[in-house]
Amino acid sequence: MNLAVLEQVGALARRSIIRTVRQPAAVVFPLIFPIMLLLVNSGGLDASTKLPGFPTDSFLAFALAVPFIQGALFSTMNAGTDLAKDIQTGFLNRLSLTSMRGVALIAGQLAGVVVMGLVQAAFYVTVGLILGVDFAAGALGILVLFGFAAVISISFGALGAFLAFRTGSGEAIQGLFPLLFVFLFLSSMNTPRNLIGVDWFRAVATANPVSYLIECVRSLIITGWNGEALLLGFGFAVLIGIVATTLASFALQERLART
Repeated sequence: MNLAVLEQVGALARRSIIRTVRQPAAVVFPLIFPIMLLLVNSGGLDASTKLPGFPTDSFLAFALAVPFIQGALFSTMNAGTDLAKDIQTGFLNRLSLTSMRGVALIAGQLAGVVVMGLVQAAFYVTVGLILGVDFAAGALGILVLFGFAAVISISFGALGAFLAFRTGSGEAIQGLFPLLFVFLFLSSMNTPRNLIGVDWFRAVATANPVSYLIECVRSLIITGWNGEALLLGFGFAVLIGIVATTLASFALQERLART
């Protein structure tokens, strides 16, 4: 990137961050809802830890990985909804008349999403420590966890950008959001894949990339340094990001061509 593009990215990133801060619901809900769901699941599914082969005696520690992925899904909706508003209000059309580069628009929006993703990660880690969760990978593992949170925020934020450029409607983004949660529920979020007794569900969870994202975070919390889990988690996160960013770039070009 040249200096002009970096300046454009910086300006759009500041705008994205400020706009997010000015919308309390966009900040508070992604923080509180995953933790509430975590506490409910931990209370109701704690007996699962007595299953032979369950990796920990604390379901809270086991389930703490899930809010990180839920937060990333909220990044999809927030990034998509904000960009859809820009399309509906004509802001994108006005930008197309300037020297703004498409890559700057996408990167600027994603920079704001990453900041929110890191805030979410800090909140989830803090809640976990307060509730007595012992992070097996230690302080360095927590730093890796922040890095992973940034990567998945970019990946899912790019997916939200693609949906926004494709549909141009905030309502459409919100309508698609529950479908994204289906991938979360059809994963290993509540049970290790090797302990899932239903064959078809275990097969779906194994084929579902979200399982590996969750297991990457989970390994840092309850296992320690699991190279395979980290490689698969980061690998799928980067792959999703590359595919989503590429699709978002093409969708942006098509939308700008129509304007």
